[in-house]
Amino acid sequence: MRSYNLFCLKSLDGLVCAVPEDYAVPAFVTEARWAFGGKLDGSTPRPVGFDGAAAATAVRFNGFYLFQSMGGGQG
Repeated sequence: MRSYNLFCLKSLDGLVCAVPEDYAVPAFVTEARWAFGGKLDGSTPRPVGFDGAAAATAVRFNGFYLFQSMGGGQG
């Protein structure tokens, strides 16, 4: 599994931007609006709402994956 850095939107609970570790963080992810939410790799549980297949497709086209996390903890 690919490793991701997770960023949580401060103004909307549960919206997460997953960015592969080896990719640049998108320009819209700024410290003023987003908080670092941790790392996701093969040794950490996936946040509720994270879909690995959808993430792979989104990253291929956009360089990041946005998803709505319904659980607590990461994201």
